[in-house]
Amino acid sequence: MDTLLDARPGAPTAAAFRGRPGRRGRAVRVLGYLALVVASAAVLLPFYWMVMSSLKTNNDVFTLPVKWVPDSVVWHNYVDIWRKSDMTTWLRNTLTLSVAVTVLQVFTGSFAAYGFAKVRFPGRDVLFLAYVATIAVPWQSYMIPQFILMSKLKLSDTLWSIIALQAFGAFGVFLMKQFYESIPDELVQAARIDGMSEYGIYRRVILPLSVPALASLTLLTFVNTWNDYLGPLLYLRSHSIWTVQIGLKSFISTYNAEYALIMTGSVLSVLPVAVIFLLGQRYFVEGIATTGLKG
Repeated sequence: MDTLLDARPGAPTAAAFRGRPGRRGRAVRVLGYLALVVASAAVLLPFYWMVMSSLKTNNDVFTLPVKWVPDSVVWHNYVDIWRKSDMTTWLRNTLTLSVAVTVLQVFTGSFAAYGFAKVRFPGRDVLFLAYVATIAVPWQSYMIPQFILMSKLKLSDTLWSIIALQAFGAFGVFLMKQFYESIPDELVQAARIDGMSEYGIYRRVILPLSVPALASLTLLTFVNTWNDYLGPLLYLRSHSIWTVQIGLKSFISTYNAEYALIMTGSVLSVLPVAVIFLLGQRYFVEGIATTGLKG
Protein backbone atom coordinates (compact mmCIF):
# COMPACT_ATOMS: atom_id res chain seq x y z
CA MET A 1 0.00 0.00 0.00
CA ASP A 2 2.87 2.37 0.88
CA THR A 3 4.46 1.65 -2.55
CA LEU A 4 1.22 2.44 -4.42
CA LEU A 5 0.84 5.75 -2.58
CA ASP A 6 4.44 6.75 -3.33
CA ALA A 7 4.18 5.71 -7.03
CA ARG A 8 1.53 8.30 -7.92
CA PRO A 9 2.97 11.68 -8.97
CA GLY A 10 2.25 14.39 -6.39
CA ALA A 11 0.50 11.97 -4.07
CA PRO A 12 1.21 12.30 -0.32
CA THR A 13 3.57 9.71 1.05
CA ALA A 14 2.66 7.13 3.65
CA ALA A 15 4.87 8.96 6.15
CA ALA A 16 2.73 12.05 5.67
CA PHE A 17 -0.40 10.08 6.46
CA ARG A 18 1.26 8.66 9.55
CA GLY A 19 2.30 12.13 10.67
CA ARG A 20 -1.13 13.72 10.42
CA PRO A 21 -2.66 12.06 13.49
CA GLY A 22 0.34 13.28 15.52
CA ARG A 23 -0.17 16.88 14.40
CA ARG A 24 -3.89 16.58 14.97
CA GLY A 25 -3.26 15.22 18.47
CA ARG A 26 -0.90 18.09 19.29
CA ALA A 27 -3.45 20.59 18.04
CA VAL A 28 -6.13 19.03 20.25
CA ARG A 29 -3.82 19.16 23.26
CA VAL A 30 -2.98 22.80 22.60
CA LEU A 31 -6.68 23.66 22.35
CA GLY A 32 -7.32 21.73 25.52
CA TYR A 33 -4.59 23.63 27.37
CA LEU A 34 -5.95 26.94 26.07
CA ALA A 35 -9.43 26.00 27.30
CA LEU A 36 -8.01 25.13 30.72
CA VAL A 37 -6.15 28.43 30.85
CA VAL A 38 -9.32 30.36 30.01
CA ALA A 39 -11.34 28.39 32.57
CA SER A 40 -8.67 28.94 35.23
CA ALA A 41 -8.63 32.65 34.51
CA ALA A 42 -12.42 32.80 34.80
CA VAL A 43 -12.27 31.03 38.17
CA LEU A 44 -9.43 33.19 39.52
CA LEU A 45 -10.83 36.50 38.24
CA PRO A 46 -13.22 37.08 41.22
CA PHE A 47 -10.36 36.37 43.66
CA TYR A 48 -8.11 38.82 41.81
CA TRP A 49 -10.86 41.46 41.93
CA MET A 50 -11.31 40.83 45.67
CA VAL A 51 -7.60 41.26 46.37
CA MET A 52 -7.39 44.41 44.24
CA SER A 53 -10.52 45.83 45.89
CA SER A 54 -8.93 45.32 49.31
CA LEU A 55 -6.21 47.74 48.20
CA LYS A 56 -8.58 50.50 47.06
CA THR A 57 -10.42 53.29 48.81
CA ASN A 58 -14.04 52.65 49.66
CA ASN A 59 -15.37 54.80 46.81
CA ASP A 60 -13.22 53.09 44.18
CA VAL A 61 -14.41 49.52 44.80
CA PHE A 62 -17.49 49.68 42.57
CA THR A 63 -16.48 52.36 40.10
CA LEU A 64 -17.42 51.92 36.42
CA PRO A 65 -15.59 50.99 34.37
CA VAL A 66 -13.94 48.53 36.73
CA LYS A 67 -10.41 49.43 37.77
CA TRP A 68 -8.56 46.13 37.72
CA VAL A 69 -5.44 47.85 39.06
CA PRO A 70 -5.93 50.55 41.72
CA ASP A 71 -4.62 54.02 40.99
CA SER A 72 -3.02 54.16 44.42
CA VAL A 73 -2.50 51.14 46.67
CA VAL A 74 -4.16 51.59 50.08
CA TRP A 75 -2.16 49.28 52.32
CA HIS A 76 -3.56 50.74 55.52
CA ASN A 77 -6.81 48.81 54.93
CA TYR A 78 -5.02 45.79 56.39
CA VAL A 79 -4.22 47.86 59.48
CA ASP A 80 -7.63 49.51 59.79
CA ILE A 81 -9.52 46.22 59.80
CA TRP A 82 -7.69 45.12 62.95
CA ARG A 83 -8.17 48.54 64.53
CA LYS A 84 -11.85 49.01 63.64
CA SER A 85 -13.06 45.46 64.29
CA ASP A 86 -12.56 42.46 66.55
CA MET A 87 -10.92 40.46 63.78
CA THR A 88 -8.72 38.45 66.15
CA THR A 89 -11.74 37.15 68.06
CA TRP A 90 -13.64 36.38 64.88
CA LEU A 91 -10.77 34.38 63.43
CA ARG A 92 -10.24 32.54 66.71
CA ASN A 93 -13.91 31.56 66.95
CA THR A 94 -13.99 30.48 63.31
CA LEU A 95 -10.85 28.40 63.72
CA THR A 96 -12.18 26.79 66.92
CA LEU A 97 -15.43 25.80 65.25
CA SER A 98 -13.75 24.59 62.07
CA VAL A 99 -11.19 22.43 63.86
CA ALA A 100 -13.72 20.96 66.31
CA VAL A 101 -16.32 20.15 63.66
CA THR A 102 -13.70 18.76 61.28
CA VAL A 103 -12.20 16.43 63.89
CA LEU A 104 -15.62 15.16 64.96
CA GLN A 105 -16.95 14.68 61.44
CA VAL A 106 -13.83 12.88 60.26
CA PHE A 107 -13.94 10.54 63.26
CA THR A 108 -17.68 9.84 63.25
CA GLY A 109 -17.88 9.65 59.45
CA SER A 110 -14.94 7.27 59.04
CA PHE A 111 -16.00 5.09 61.98
CA ALA A 112 -19.60 4.78 60.77
CA ALA A 113 -18.39 4.16 57.22
CA TYR A 114 -16.26 1.25 58.44
CA GLY A 115 -19.33 -0.36 59.96
CA PHE A 116 -21.35 0.07 56.79
CA ALA A 117 -18.54 -1.14 54.51
CA LYS A 118 -16.85 -3.99 56.42
CA VAL A 119 -19.27 -5.21 59.10
CA ARG A 120 -22.30 -7.28 58.15
CA PHE A 121 -25.46 -6.88 60.24
CA PRO A 122 -29.22 -7.12 59.51
CA GLY A 123 -30.64 -4.06 57.75
CA ARG A 124 -27.22 -2.60 56.98
CA ASP A 125 -27.98 -1.54 53.40
CA VAL A 126 -31.41 -0.13 54.26
CA LEU A 127 -30.00 1.85 57.16
CA PHE A 128 -27.21 3.21 54.99
CA LEU A 129 -29.61 4.29 52.24
CA ALA A 130 -31.88 5.96 54.78
CA TYR A 131 -28.93 7.78 56.34
CA VAL A 132 -27.44 8.93 53.04
CA ALA A 133 -30.89 10.03 51.83
CA THR A 134 -30.77 12.82 54.42
CA ILE A 135 -28.28 14.58 52.13
CA ALA A 136 -31.19 15.36 49.80
CA VAL A 137 -33.19 17.05 52.59
CA PRO A 138 -32.45 20.81 52.66
CA TRP A 139 -31.38 22.15 56.03
CA GLN A 140 -33.93 24.98 55.77
CA SER A 141 -36.73 22.42 56.15
CA TYR A 142 -35.69 21.38 59.66
CA MET A 143 -33.62 24.27 60.98
CA ILE A 144 -36.52 25.60 63.09
CA PRO A 145 -36.99 22.32 65.05
CA GLN A 146 -33.21 22.21 65.52
CA PHE A 147 -33.21 25.76 66.84
CA ILE A 148 -35.98 24.91 69.30
CA LEU A 149 -34.04 21.84 70.42
CA MET A 150 -30.84 23.81 70.94
CA SER A 151 -32.75 26.47 72.89
CA LYS A 152 -34.27 23.87 75.21
CA LEU A 153 -30.84 22.33 75.75
CA LYS A 154 -29.49 25.80 76.67
CA LEU A 155 -26.93 25.58 73.87
CA SER A 156 -28.24 28.48 71.81
CA ASP A 157 -25.88 31.47 71.61
CA THR A 158 -22.87 29.24 72.29
CA LEU A 159 -20.26 27.66 70.07
CA TRP A 160 -21.44 24.26 71.31
CA SER A 161 -24.65 24.60 69.29
CA ILE A 162 -22.73 24.61 65.97
CA ILE A 163 -20.41 21.83 67.15
CA ALA A 164 -23.29 19.61 68.27
CA LEU A 165 -25.27 20.11 65.07
CA GLN A 166 -22.36 19.47 62.72
CA ALA A 167 -20.56 16.69 64.59
CA PHE A 168 -22.15 14.13 62.25
CA GLY A 169 -22.43 14.31 58.49
CA ALA A 170 -23.98 11.89 56.01
CA PHE A 171 -21.71 13.05 53.20
CA GLY A 172 -18.62 12.04 55.16
CA VAL A 173 -20.05 8.58 55.77
CA PHE A 174 -20.85 8.18 52.08
CA LEU A 175 -17.41 9.37 50.95
CA MET A 176 -15.50 7.14 53.37
CA LYS A 177 -17.67 4.09 52.70
CA GLN A 178 -16.98 4.34 48.98
CA PHE A 179 -13.26 4.43 49.71
CA TYR A 180 -13.37 1.58 52.23
CA GLU A 181 -15.04 -0.65 49.66
CA SER A 182 -11.85 -0.38 47.57
CA ILE A 183 -9.88 -1.98 50.42
CA PRO A 184 -9.80 -5.80 50.00
CA ASP A 185 -11.98 -7.68 52.46
CA GLU A 186 -9.20 -10.26 52.81
CA LEU A 187 -7.20 -7.80 54.92
CA VAL A 188 -10.07 -7.42 57.37
CA GLN A 189 -10.74 -11.17 57.47
CA ALA A 190 -7.06 -11.90 58.13
CA ALA A 191 -7.04 -9.42 61.01
CA ARG A 192 -10.14 -11.05 62.51
CA ILE A 193 -8.55 -14.49 62.26
CA ASP A 194 -5.55 -13.12 64.15
CA GLY A 195 -7.93 -12.13 66.95
CA MET A 196 -7.99 -8.38 66.38
CA SER A 197 -11.15 -6.58 67.50
CA GLU A 198 -13.21 -4.41 65.17
CA TYR A 199 -11.86 -1.31 66.90
CA GLY A 200 -8.31 -2.57 66.36
CA ILE A 201 -8.99 -3.31 62.70
CA TYR A 202 -10.39 0.17 62.22
CA ARG A 203 -7.45 1.83 63.95
CA ARG A 204 -4.52 -0.32 62.79
CA VAL A 205 -5.63 -1.59 59.38
CA ILE A 206 -8.24 0.71 57.85
CA LEU A 207 -7.08 4.17 58.95
CA PRO A 208 -3.46 3.82 57.74
CA LEU A 209 -4.77 2.87 54.29
CA SER A 210 -7.26 5.76 54.19
CA VAL A 211 -5.00 8.81 54.37
CA PRO A 212 -6.05 10.25 50.95
CA ALA A 213 -9.77 9.86 51.68
CA LEU A 214 -9.36 11.24 55.21
CA ALA A 215 -7.45 14.23 53.82
CA SER A 216 -10.24 14.89 51.29
CA LEU A 217 -12.93 14.72 53.96
CA THR A 218 -10.88 16.92 56.28
CA LEU A 219 -10.42 19.61 53.66
CA LEU A 220 -14.05 19.60 52.51
CA THR A 221 -15.39 19.72 56.08
CA PHE A 222 -12.98 22.44 57.16
CA VAL A 223 -13.82 24.66 54.18
CA ASN A 224 -17.59 24.20 54.60
CA THR A 225 -17.44 25.00 58.31
CA TRP A 226 -15.09 27.95 57.82
CA ASN A 227 -17.35 29.50 55.17
CA ASP A 228 -20.65 28.73 56.93
CA TYR A 229 -22.80 31.82 57.33
CA LEU A 230 -26.40 30.81 58.02
CA GLY A 231 -25.67 28.51 60.97
CA PRO A 232 -23.63 31.05 62.96
CA LEU A 233 -26.12 33.77 61.99
CA LEU A 234 -28.93 31.83 63.69
CA TYR A 235 -27.13 30.61 66.80
CA LEU A 236 -24.30 33.04 67.56
CA ARG A 237 -25.90 36.29 68.66
CA SER A 238 -23.28 37.57 71.12
CA HIS A 239 -20.50 39.61 69.56
CA SER A 240 -17.86 37.72 71.54
CA ILE A 241 -18.61 34.45 69.72
CA TRP A 242 -19.10 35.77 66.19
CA THR A 243 -17.26 34.06 63.37
CA VAL A 244 -15.46 36.00 60.66
CA GLN A 245 -18.33 35.50 58.21
CA ILE A 246 -20.79 37.07 60.66
CA GLY A 247 -18.36 39.73 61.78
CA LEU A 248 -17.84 41.10 58.28
CA LYS A 249 -21.47 42.15 58.13
CA SER A 250 -20.76 44.67 60.90
CA PHE A 251 -19.09 46.82 58.23
CA ILE A 252 -22.52 47.30 56.64
CA SER A 253 -24.69 49.89 58.36
CA THR A 254 -28.08 51.35 57.49
CA TYR A 255 -26.67 54.21 55.46
CA ASN A 256 -23.17 53.12 54.52
CA ALA A 257 -21.02 50.08 53.77
CA GLU A 258 -17.24 49.91 54.05
CA TYR A 259 -16.69 47.71 51.03
CA ALA A 260 -12.91 48.08 51.03
CA LEU A 261 -12.68 46.69 54.56
CA ILE A 262 -15.15 43.93 53.68
CA MET A 263 -12.88 42.88 50.82
CA THR A 264 -9.87 43.09 53.14
CA GLY A 265 -11.59 40.83 55.65
CA SER A 266 -12.59 38.45 52.88
CA VAL A 267 -8.96 38.16 51.79
CA LEU A 268 -7.90 37.40 55.36
CA SER A 269 -10.64 34.78 55.69
CA VAL A 270 -9.66 33.06 52.44
CA LEU A 271 -5.94 32.82 53.24
CA PRO A 272 -6.14 29.98 55.84
CA VAL A 273 -8.28 27.85 53.53
CA ALA A 274 -5.93 28.46 50.60
CA VAL A 275 -2.89 27.50 52.69
CA ILE A 276 -4.53 24.30 53.93
CA PHE A 277 -5.55 23.33 50.41
CA LEU A 278 -2.05 23.94 49.05
CA LEU A 279 -0.55 21.79 51.80
CA GLY A 280 -2.96 18.91 51.29
CA GLN A 281 -3.87 19.13 47.60
CA ARG A 282 -1.92 15.96 46.70
CA TYR A 283 -3.88 13.87 49.19
CA PHE A 284 -7.12 15.63 48.26
CA VAL A 285 -6.77 14.88 44.54
CA GLU A 286 -5.69 11.31 45.24
CA GLY A 287 -8.58 10.72 47.63
CA ILE A 288 -11.20 12.06 45.21
CA ALA A 289 -9.68 10.12 42.30
CA THR A 290 -9.63 6.78 44.14
CA THR A 291 -12.96 7.04 45.99
CA GLY A 292 -15.41 4.49 44.61
CA LEU A 293 -12.81 2.35 42.86
CA LYS A 294 -13.00 -1.34 43.57
CA GLY A 295 -9.79 -2.96 44.73
